[in-house]
Amino acid sequence: MKYRHRVLSLLFLLSIITYLDRVCISVAGPRMQADLNISPERWGWVVGAFTISYAVFEIPSGAMGDRIGPRAVLTRIVIWWSAFTSLTGAVTNYFLLLLTRFLFGAGEAGAYPNSSSSISRWFPTAERARAHGFVWMASRIGGAISPLLVVPIQQRYGWRASFWVFGVVGIIWAVVWFVWYRDHPSQKPGVTRREMEEIGAGAKPPEHHGLPWRRVLRSGNLWTIMLMYHTYCWGAYFYLSWLHTYLQKGRGFTENAMAIWSTLPFIVGACANLLGGTLSDILVRRYGLKVGRRTVGSLGLGLAALFMFATAMTPSMTAAAVFLALGYGSMDCMLPVAWAVCLDVGRKYAGAVTGAMNMAGQVGSFLSSVAFGYLVKAFNDYNLPLIPMSAMLLLSALLFVRIDPTRQLVPEEAPAPVPVSHA
Repeated sequence: MKYRHRVLSLLFLLSIITYLDRVCISVAGPRMQADLNISPERWGWVVGAFTISYAVFEIPSGAMGDRIGPRAVLTRIVIWWSAFTSLTGAVTNYFLLLLTRFLFGAGEAGAYPNSSSSISRWFPTAERARAHGFVWMASRIGGAISPLLVVPIQQRYGWRASFWVFGVVGIIWAVVWFVWYRDHPSQKPGVTRREMEEIGAGAKPPEHHGLPWRRVLRSGNLWTIMLMYHTYCWGAYFYLSWLHTYLQKGRGFTENAMAIWSTLPFIVGACANLLGGTLSDILVRRYGLKVGRRTVGSLGLGLAALFMFATAMTPSMTAAAVFLALGYGSMDCMLPVAWAVCLDVGRKYAGAVTGAMNMAGQVGSFLSSVAFGYLVKAFNDYNLPLIPMSAMLLLSALLFVRIDPTRQLVPEEAPAPVPVSHA
């Protein structure tokens, strides 16, 4: 196995753990709301507290990974969030829960930008969307198995125990990552000259200077990427914050039925991430970056808008669950493409650029999670709030068509060739 594929295997496991921890609170939501006496609008602030702190610290954490490398930064991130995952299981009231989730988000910020930075260092351009597809596919696997693990633990030991168990898993990953991973292929013993050439990596890590923010913030391309991801997250974060409550309270599924049906969107999403990333890379090789990135991204988001609207309109609980799964799969075809676009335009600043995009997205996640709770209270209905989310996904699809992945934010020279020894 090539070393870059071993790196991808570790990032794959990280993404599973990330979503086990994230989705855990959504699955536990109905029990936590009952135990701590939390109303729908206040629960919106609980799930939103994570996203707002996550958004604030995305760019600093991503830029730190560019500067000192994802080895140290991801180790810090995973240890931090694992601690606060466990602490979530110890809260005794609403305000402590808000604080814990806020600090959880602050610590986890930068996880995916640093994964992206690692991909930019270890993978050539024509393999990056597929690599991101594997990473995001893993996140959906984590989301799919989370209810199957959390519900039995909660039914036997209570909702608190599930947070304690998942906190330990993250610590184990952090230790393995720090011991094995290196920030550049040239620093890892065993990487062959041929693989270095395939990656396009220089003989030594390039010097890194901070991203010239005054220059890049004048780029309409960057703002389009950020706005596209912001509007996308209005629809996407529903699946992490409200899906399980929606299926139980909005559609009448029992807890055990919810545990099964709520896995479906993540299973479809896992396959769609791999499909979208692979298809984009194929189109890039045949037709170039613009066609390869724009086609998959815009079509996926457009279909997601259609399926979310259909979910709101159907009277059938089964059809609603199926439409939700198809919607998540459609938008997940876009996901690895969006992150690959950040590498296309950001290059060695991949951590900072993906951090900027994800920051804008998490602001959308925060607004949608809070707004959903208030809309449920205002309309006494769980379906109507899906309609504005559908509209935001449609806007995101239109924005994706305007992104130019060929326009680098900071043009850079080609990497130095790998010296060939004639000894």
